[in-house]
Amino acid sequence: MTTAPSRPAAPPTSPEAPWSVAVVSEKIRGWIARLGDVWVEGQVVQFRERPGAWVQYLVLRDVDEQVSLSVSVLSSVLRTSTATIAEGARVLVHAKPDFFKGNGSFSLRAAEIRPVGIGELLARIEHLRRVLAAEGLFDDSRKVRLPFLPHVVGLVTGRNSDAKHDVIKNAQARWPQVRFEVREVAVQGPSAVREVRAAMADLDARPEVEVIVVARGGGAFEDLLPFSDEALVRAAAACRTPLVSAIGHEQDSPLLDLVADLRASTPTDAAKRIVPDVAEERRGIDQARRSMRQALRARLDREQHGLDGVRSRPVLARPETMVEHREREIGHTIVHARHLLNAALLHASAEVAELCATVRTLSPASTLQRGYAVVQRPDGHVVREPGDAETGTRVRLRLAEGELPATID
Repeated sequence: MTTAPSRPAAPPTSPEAPWSVAVVSEKIRGWIARLGDVWVEGQVVQFRERPGAWVQYLVLRDVDEQVSLSVSVLSSVLRTSTATIAEGARVLVHAKPDFFKGNGSFSLRAAEIRPVGIGELLARIEHLRRVLAAEGLFDDSRKVRLPFLPHVVGLVTGRNSDAKHDVIKNAQARWPQVRFEVREVAVQGPSAVREVRAAMADLDARPEVEVIVVARGGGAFEDLLPFSDEALVRAAAACRTPLVSAIGHEQDSPLLDLVADLRASTPTDAAKRIVPDVAEERRGIDQARRSMRQALRARLDREQHGLDGVRSRPVLARPETMVEHREREIGHTIVHARHLLNAALLHASAEVAELCATVRTLSPASTLQRGYAVVQRPDGHVVREPGDAETGTRVRLRLAEGELPATID
């Protein structure tokens, strides 16, 4: 490896020994020339072909960093290039940096221009998809449900585009009262990302906007690249307002679809998803009312049938039957109780009579009735033997009927 000889250091300058503009320009040109040939990738943001000119001019921009470079290229190089040079196209440029001393401008002199292959773009989008998915930006837990009946819908779409017409026409056909806040922006090309982001931020800041729809019709793969841009996808993820992505056709799947709260296959499909169909809702209400009416009528019929069945029972058809039955039961019970009471009284009466007879038989009065007498001294003591009463003692003789006084002699 050989080492390039070192250049002599530039002489210092001073107010007394300044450099001329030409010298400074030459030195800048020399420093830039030392960079050598470079490969540069960017997006064409300005290009207007000049027929008949041997040199064409275009501007390349780094979309993420918003940095631009001027490029000059021979018309013969453009004719042999496989790249389609148009605004929005991504290209690889093999060029040499150049400083034009005449006006002090910097540009690249292109020797070759190649298109960035679709395979490379797909690989980059896939890599970005994995990165954003790992951060959780596509998780279902982040998605919010759209309001059932939004009063104001924010619409980000192309200027005078069919997508705008499809969304508004179909949505108002379904629900005429819906209103739209429309932001017409570039939906392809170098300014698409910036304008779409600004429109989303503007609508998201408006409290009356209840849902935002980003809509674009179909197009080539390169035309839809802005909707897979990392800055745009992150801006969509930061929206607080529910976001609907309606980009291209069913087969198109930009990264905006994955981060949006709802993905619509087409702008027309988006119109059907953001508002209900008034005719369908009315049919649903009518059907629900019919179903409720039928259910209520069936319930009333069922209850009426039950009531009729209960009322047809004998106990309710002639309620006094139950009372009469109970009355007969009570009458029988009373009669039976009387029989039992009479029998008990007769039995008890017989027992009492028997006891009375026994008592009478054992009673002293019964003995007196047979002619016996009870001798009692004045103190009431019964004389049971001769020694109980001395001669001359007055005694009482108790008879069955009364008493007789007597004297012992």
